[in-house]
Amino acid sequence: MKLAAVIFALEKVNTLKSTGLSVKSTMITDSAYKGQTKVLKDSSARNGLPCIEHYVKKILLTSDNDAFNRLFEFIGRAEINKKLKANGLNNSRILNRLAIGDSGESARHTNPVKFYNGSELVYDQPAQYDPEDYELKLTNLVMGKGYLDSADKLVDRPFSLAGKNAFSISDQQKLMQKLIFPEAFPVNERFKLTAEDYKLIYTYMSKYPTESDYPKYDPKEFWPTYAKMLYYGRERIVPDPNIRIFNKYGDSYGYIIDNSYFVDFKNGIEYFLTAVVQSNEDGIFNDDKYEYDTVCFPFMKNLGRSIYDLELKRVKKYKPNLNKFKVDYNR
Repeated sequence: MKLAAVIFALEKVNTLKSTGLSVKSTMITDSAYKGQTKVLKDSSARNGLPCIEHYVKKILLTSDNDAFNRLFEFIGRAEINKKLKANGLNNSRILNRLAIGDSGESARHTNPVKFYNGSELVYDQPAQYDPEDYELKLTNLVMGKGYLDSADKLVDRPFSLAGKNAFSISDQQKLMQKLIFPEAFPVNERFKLTAEDYKLIYTYMSKYPTESDYPKYDPKEFWPTYAKMLYYGRERIVPDPNIRIFNKYGDSYGYIIDNSYFVDFKNGIEYFLTAVVQSNEDGIFNDDKYEYDTVCFPFMKNLGRSIYDLELKRVKKYKPNLNKFKVDYNR
């Protein structure tokens, strides 16, 4: 979902360029409904101020939840779901912010936002309300045998995912394909992104947290291969210098998801690989007791390595031109 938010936020900026708005404009988020929070500064940014570009970096480098929430508020819930459908992502919906218990009525309300170039106000977006429910015909919505509620009390009945965000694995890979190879799609089906937008996304999708100065990350918490599940799992190892993985991962409720485009410049290898695996041996949700380390991460690593080994041996009729994915990570 966060990758979709990155794309849709950049598209929205492009529609508003006549106002003077850019991805570097200072983004001041206000509050107008219970539970909403303000953002006036960002200590992780070079200039100490929040902006769309910096939120994009934080999402792509470490899957930052707050950064997603701020883009969600800027785009607007109705616009996000409209864009999902417009891009043929028909088995998905984005209903709420992440990791703050956002649901129901509060999720329908998004914050007012103002953008400044220096001291000049260039765009003022009022608070928005979205009345739609975005019903989907989904299966396997009820899981496990119990869950912890918001008060950490055990509820002795299966956990339901009804009314929550949903992003099908086929939609995830379709979004990735359109992002990586826009030229393979008709002009009217491509994302409304500029060359600079693509460069920003490609750079920070494939960049390691330890290669970033702003935001700066503690390598003990966010090591180089932290976000590269498919091929590295969550191992703290030195990444192969010939390989770059353009990806977006996610984790929640015992699920690990990774949506990737894999490139090996030395051996001329490229492929898309998208996978999801879940672990929850005790059948209790929201208890933070999932087998990520023993099941999910090893599965992702082994799957990625297996596909890579197949591609390494496969004879290719045409060798890929990977030049556009050779990114300058010092920018």
